[in-house]
Amino acid sequence: MTRAEARIKKVITFFENKDTFLGYRKLMDCAIDTQNLDIYNHVIALTDWKEKFPNEEDELIKRSLQALNKISKIPVEDHNTKSPVIMGSNLIKSYGLNRFKLGPISMNIHKGDVYGLVGENGNGKTTLLRILAKELKHNEGTLEFNFNKAFNNNYDLRSNLVYIPQRTQKWYGSLKDNLKFVLSNYGISPEENETRVLMMIARLGLWNYKHLKWNELSSGYKMRFELARTLLRQPELLLLDEPLANLDVLAQQVILEDLKSICNSINNPIALILSSQQLYEVEKVSDKVIYLKNGIYEDQNTITNTNNYLIVEIDCNCERETLKQIFAGLNLERLVFNGGIFVAYFPIETAFSLVLETLGKHKIDVTYTRNITKSTRRFFVS
Repeated sequence: MTRAEARIKKVITFFENKDTFLGYRKLMDCAIDTQNLDIYNHVIALTDWKEKFPNEEDELIKRSLQALNKISKIPVEDHNTKSPVIMGSNLIKSYGLNRFKLGPISMNIHKGDVYGLVGENGNGKTTLLRILAKELKHNEGTLEFNFNKAFNNNYDLRSNLVYIPQRTQKWYGSLKDNLKFVLSNYGISPEENETRVLMMIARLGLWNYKHLKWNELSSGYKMRFELARTLLRQPELLLLDEPLANLDVLAQQVILEDLKSICNSINNPIALILSSQQLYEVEKVSDKVIYLKNGIYEDQNTITNTNNYLIVEIDCNCERETLKQIFAGLNLERLVFNGGIFVAYFPIETAFSLVLETLGKHKIDVTYTRNITKSTRRFFVS
């Protein structure tokens, strides 16, 4: 079974279980992978119908399965993602004597992968993104790009990579017209331009907002339209600085899952690096986490838990002494309270399930708990 066939089969399962919200987004990913304008127009018409009749779930499922049948007949070729698109070696950026220094940093970035860039404020996340985007010049080290599309100068290079800062510039005119203007610079015919723009608008959940102006949108939808404009250019590398800053919790989850799915495109994958303070959400979708501390790069996959602890966050209505007593049988090493939550440290061989079992057995009213042993969260609470 090819990747495209497996993807379609998974989407069918979503619809069979009536997970229509997720299923329809994944259906559009399958459609985009075909790069077939007839398929695009079919899904665009289906999206328009879906928005006009939002309560017709059974009919939507029926029509969606018919669309997937059409999509399954279009061959989709896998893109090779083995070669990195960025090769950075011993990159250093310094701002003078006794001032901030970033690096040395070495990394290989591959298309189809999502890289979460995390660290406390002032540790160099934005500086690193701007170096990779060629907005800042590094002082030492080498930085090479290996894009499929040829580039002869910085303009061509920056057509293959896109950096979206936390604060984006204001647009003028209707949002749909702005998106069409992007593609008009690539010599695309008016008919194809219209189709590709509407397909991207549909994919990012912007169908009912396409005729609005910039000042008529919330911050979250402004970011979605900025992403739509970027993705229409089909970049090979996408750099996002705090894209979740103005989104509510649900919107954060949806947009991260959408970005991961889009970047994992079968025939047009994108390498994505995003910085964020939303550790859990970013770690959930990231293939790799890059942790910066005092400007030094720490590979999340090679950082060792030097104290050999199982580290558990616990938010509960309970006294510290009570927790110490009930965890005594698990050889609790240390219990820290930061004013909001407890952080419990156990020997590494302790199973997280035993911690949960102990809390339940003693009827502790737990609001939230999480195993952060392998999460970058542990560096922020220690």
